[in-house]
Amino acid sequence: MYKNIKKSQHPMNAHLFKLFTKCIVLITIIFSINIQLSHADKSEHDKQYIVGFAQDTLANDWRRAQVNELITEFKKHPEIKLIVTDAGGDSAKQIQDIENLAYQKVDVLITSPRNGVTSTPAISRVYKQGIPVVLITRTITSDDYTTLIAPDDYQIATKAGEYISKKLSGKGNVLVLRGVPTATTAIARTDGFMNSLKRYPGIKVSAIKDANYLRGDAITQTEAAIMENIAFDAIYSQSDSMAVGARLALKKAGISPKEKLIVGIDYINEAREAIRTGNQSASFVYPTCAKETAEIVLRILHGKSVPKIVRVESKIITKENVEKISPIF
Repeated sequence: MYKNIKKSQHPMNAHLFKLFTKCIVLITIIFSINIQLSHADKSEHDKQYIVGFAQDTLANDWRRAQVNELITEFKKHPEIKLIVTDAGGDSAKQIQDIENLAYQKVDVLITSPRNGVTSTPAISRVYKQGIPVVLITRTITSDDYTTLIAPDDYQIATKAGEYISKKLSGKGNVLVLRGVPTATTAIARTDGFMNSLKRYPGIKVSAIKDANYLRGDAITQTEAAIMENIAFDAIYSQSDSMAVGARLALKKAGISPKEKLIVGIDYINEAREAIRTGNQSASFVYPTCAKETAEIVLRILHGKSVPKIVRVESKIITKENVEKISPIF
């Protein structure tokens, strides 16, 4: 009787053993998959990116603010390392910086070319190597870039010309303080302005002085215009930093800035104060585009599509709205 019972239980034990073995195998597979997924998630989370920014110059307060705002944006993303170079206003040095960043195999290159023509070959090579290129405010002469982020400089200049012409009642002389003459921003800000004046034959440009977006250069060039007895009723300054320099030069020469119609671009704190006090008539908001650039870079790094051009809004600031809109810095 005992033996019969033992024989009848043996097949059941074998079945349980097989079931137990299958469970162990299944648990092992699930555990292995979980480990692999965990490693994949950890690998994705721990992945580091290098973003290079070949900046034109840090001697310009607007460009320093641009870099500082980018640093602030990328600090929110510890997986991104930002490398910033300063070409010191030297186009050849900026091209070298672009090439060096490409040699370091950055994941994305950001730049704002001081010279849109001479920078094009180097930027094109980087782009064709497969490194995404984000142009911030300035462009090049080819389409070999991923995204351009900028306000519409030509449109801003056109509006500046119309504003000055109307304020002068269609008759007067304008001193133009131009930015970096080889930069596409300055080219567009000059072309748009000059084109708008065709509708106002009584408005003449008495001189165009290159002040390179620097207040120190603007002081020198405005002093030169005064010494040369160049007649001007208005100053079209292609940046507010240069407008600051122009006002200093005017005061030094015993001329009140209130006697001249001064229009700038950027809308920095000093411009706001000058508009408040009547020492500047208007400014056009020109954001650093740092936030928009960071957003585009993040999309690129995560494999998302990005537009070829991102237009950033600009608006005119006068006494009518100066208290309603905050300066860019």
